[in-house]
Amino acid sequence: MRSILPLAIVLHLVGLHVMGWNAASHGFAQSPPREHDISIASARPNVILILADDLTKADLSFRNGGLTRTPNLDRLAQSSVRFHNAYSGSCVCAPARAALLTGRYPHRTGVVTLNQERFPDLTRLRLDETTIADVLKDEGYATGLIGKWHCGMGSEFHPLERGFDEFVGFIGPNSYFDFRLDINGQSKEACDGYLTDELTQRAIDFVRRHQDQPFFLHLAHYAPHRPLQAPAELIEFYQAKGFDESTATIYAMIEVMDKGIGELLDEVNRLGQSSTTLVIFASDNGPDPLTGQRFNGQRRGTKYQVYEGGIQVPLFFHWPNQLNPGVREEPIHFVDLFPTILDLCGVHYEGHLPIDGINLSALLRGQPLAVSRDLFWQWNRGIPNYTHNAAIREGNFKLVKPYVSRSINPKDSQRNPVLFDLPNDNPESSDVSTNHPERTRRMLQKLDRWSTEVERDRVREQLKQ
Repeated sequence: MRSILPLAIVLHLVGLHVMGWNAASHGFAQSPPREHDISIASARPNVILILADDLTKADLSFRNGGLTRTPNLDRLAQSSVRFHNAYSGSCVCAPARAALLTGRYPHRTGVVTLNQERFPDLTRLRLDETTIADVLKDEGYATGLIGKWHCGMGSEFHPLERGFDEFVGFIGPNSYFDFRLDINGQSKEACDGYLTDELTQRAIDFVRRHQDQPFFLHLAHYAPHRPLQAPAELIEFYQAKGFDESTATIYAMIEVMDKGIGELLDEVNRLGQSSTTLVIFASDNGPDPLTGQRFNGQRRGTKYQVYEGGIQVPLFFHWPNQLNPGVREEPIHFVDLFPTILDLCGVHYEGHLPIDGINLSALLRGQPLAVSRDLFWQWNRGIPNYTHNAAIREGNFKLVKPYVSRSINPKDSQRNPVLFDLPNDNPESSDVSTNHPERTRRMLQKLDRWSTEVERDRVREQLKQ
């Protein structure tokens, strides 16, 4: 599925190329260090993990020729190690978040679908799973989650029981105006203001209060997830540029989030914490098709689909004086963040459950990956059906069991798998399986073995920690 743009916007893009950003002249993170803002390699950094919701790579101004206004994320990207082939753990948000928090494929964790009210047992992070917050809390970090929690309803599954010292956010759907918050287990209804701004101020308050100890802050923004709501003047600005109301509202929501991220990082710098703070930014999956089509490069697919448009996401690692900004082409996956963050924090972890991800620290510092591995995805609404909407990436090739439906518990699909040569076919439009029959057979066998393995793990008996 290709994105559709108004003719005026297409003409605007012609002749433009994505320009690099001179972070030295604009950057919040390049300010001269304060007396106590000295990077010490052996010190454990603070970690701020920022996650947007349904944001695409092409929603950022430096990737869309200026269609949007995201100056802070543009500067963050330019001053970060950023991955051109970064993949979420899933094409939908709850499983993606489970993979991010545990370093394990989401099926293993028990979080495989979306609707927590309808499928509580399929959206709860199993109690024998260990989150990154669990580990860092045990290492003396102050841990906080601000924003969206989508990994389980019920007291046992509350963020305060999953490694977070503090939680200000929401567990189910929310609104941007007259929103509700769970504040450390206590519900507060009908909050004034705009949700994204509130989350920004809560995040700033967290880093201020914990500036004298290592902290892990997971800022899980709701934007630009439905419901589509934003300040009227910003919506009007984008409508005046020729966008329909839906797209204009989404871009307005992203602009508010971008402004807040800039304010947070400015505060980190003001506190003299820039050189001792690792900032990671990503999105959980691709654009929601129910909000209409918007520009997403040439990527095929959307949220709910394991095509590139549904699972390829922006991912930046920013740590001044420790990580030199630049681009990495190697494919990486959300399961890699758990072991990578722990290594960068100097934490040795040996858990009772195996981690699927690999440590990217050497890659972040410019060295090649020491291992080659395959990457996997699968999603359908309800109980997993591995004949449907599943994929494996092996090197430059990606085999897909095609997406069929968003319906609940779909019947077994009889559609043949398709093979794409990604560097030569970014839109995933040409099936090359007949040209590579042996590769297709091998990759299909690998995908089927993985499906059997993670399904067995999903239904395992609860392990004692």
